[in-house]
Amino acid sequence: MTKDPAKYDESNIQTLDPLEHIRQRTGMYIGRKGDGAQYEDGIYILLKEVLDNAIDEFVMGFGKRVVIRLNYQTGKVTIRDYGRGIPLGKVIDCVSQMNTGGKYNDDVFQFSVGMNGVGTKAVNALSQTFLVRSQRDGKFVEAAFERGKLVNTREGESKERNGTFVEFIPDIEIFTKFAFREEHVQRRLKMYAYLNAGLTLDLNGEQYCSEAGLVDLINAEAGMEQLYEPICFRSKKLEIAFTHSNHMGEDYYSFVNGQYTNDGGTHLTAFKEGFLKGVQEFAKKRYEGDVARDGIIAAIAIRLKEPVFESQTKNKLGNPEIRAELVAEVKKIVEDELHRHPEDAQRLLNKIEETSKIRAELKGLQKTVRERAKQSAVRVEELVDCKLHYDKQKGKGEDTMLFLVEGKSAGGTVATARDTQTQAVFKLRGKPLNVCDLKRDAIYKNKEFYDLVKTLGIEQTPDTLRYGKIILATDADVDGLHIRNLLITFFLRFFDHIIKDGRLFILETPLFRVRNAKQSFYCYTDEEREKAIKTCGAKAEITRVKGLGEINAKEFKDFIGENIRLTPVNIHNDVYVQETLRFFMGTNTQERRQYILSNLVVDNTDV
Repeated sequence: MTKDPAKYDESNIQTLDPLEHIRQRTGMYIGRKGDGAQYEDGIYILLKEVLDNAIDEFVMGFGKRVVIRLNYQTGKVTIRDYGRGIPLGKVIDCVSQMNTGGKYNDDVFQFSVGMNGVGTKAVNALSQTFLVRSQRDGKFVEAAFERGKLVNTREGESKERNGTFVEFIPDIEIFTKFAFREEHVQRRLKMYAYLNAGLTLDLNGEQYCSEAGLVDLINAEAGMEQLYEPICFRSKKLEIAFTHSNHMGEDYYSFVNGQYTNDGGTHLTAFKEGFLKGVQEFAKKRYEGDVARDGIIAAIAIRLKEPVFESQTKNKLGNPEIRAELVAEVKKIVEDELHRHPEDAQRLLNKIEETSKIRAELKGLQKTVRERAKQSAVRVEELVDCKLHYDKQKGKGEDTMLFLVEGKSAGGTVATARDTQTQAVFKLRGKPLNVCDLKRDAIYKNKEFYDLVKTLGIEQTPDTLRYGKIILATDADVDGLHIRNLLITFFLRFFDHIIKDGRLFILETPLFRVRNAKQSFYCYTDEEREKAIKTCGAKAEITRVKGLGEINAKEFKDFIGENIRLTPVNIHNDVYVQETLRFFMGTNTQERRQYILSNLVVDNTDV
């Protein structure tokens, strides 16, 4: 007998215990699950929640070293701090009972990230296995859990130093397919080190530490591109550092109580406003905010007794009551520091004047291009749009995609096979312009790139991006790879935030088709090809697939559906990106040719 969907009575009401609630409503506690490909995926939040406790101990003056061991094959994580250790009588409660912890007490933890008594409990509940061991004054208590349920306890004498040891493996029932990525783990640990000068983090034997704090962060991110030495200020509750580069856009790193708030919040908004007011007061001249801050690389860290975050993942700070006071404080700091460093201040003002001049020229060019666009076409002809779109402010449309394809043939295949609700197609006309050594006005002088920028919705700001994923869907041949590199160059040159935010992907397409009279297989690797040949038998027909247009639209639907294979485009080290880009995509043809000849390896194994 089927249930009546309209029926709603007492039998429909459920009460979940805390463990069930965490496992069924995972997003409330760790944000998105993901598979480990992105920096904010759930497995990194599990790592962060345990590390936060170790950092809180350091902030309170206990333990200057944290040892992390991570097995990238199995996903097993161990973290050992040398703080005070969890009080032995409360070890089990502190990792399994919601709203239990020592951070409600200001005398014990004055500036803590973990305020809700939730973090470690969520890690426990979402782990296949979880073990905690506290060492205090010659004794220890250990508790082992499986998917949040206690399975074993031990206690006794110990000769180890005080502190807490935690070991966990993310649960494959929750994270069905996951893998820790070394670059994401390293970046998170670097952020902890920059925020906590004097702390040493040991990851699989590699040490992460910082003596200069946020200045080290700014130097690492800006590299050789900085226009002046980072200007910095540090007090007990506030630390800021900033410089400018010739990059376009604004790069910020904001922190609260040692927690990296990648979505910013009140403290970052206050810094932006205070910075602008400080510069204006120093220069005795008014500037537009985006002009004064264009090219800025800045970091702000504050310490609050009662931080209010917008979610358990603590990515964005609330606390509107601190804004006015913080704006005034940042304004005064910026003005004072510019007076103390007159040469650096002059370089900053020169940068602002140059940006202002460029912006004025661009506005005139934009107006001309827009008027021309209105006369020639009402919409972008190369775009086959979808019905839903990404909205960063509302948090909707994360699954929307824009495929950048080469030519009408491939565009027709993808347009026919796509999901019209969430997948759009932009058809490129051959090879796009190489913008490596060009200025921003190239976007408006080149119709194809201008149409692409309009399609993406990022003409004014990257915050209005219309698609959750931008996918490079080029052919698997030399020309296709060249087009892919030209597009990546375009994003790196003018819209690197899209890459840093994990929005740019490469569509993996099949290299071979193996078929017989009864069945057909598309293969991405040589191993898959050999397996398909065995399945099809001696009469198997093998074809090298070069273009997307060669694939039947009905079959291609599988390649961009649930089983879509995407490789994210990542930036592993900001410092060398522009240098690398100029070497491989710049005008230094002879230098590049010599490099290729010197490093060319000829493989004769198939000859």
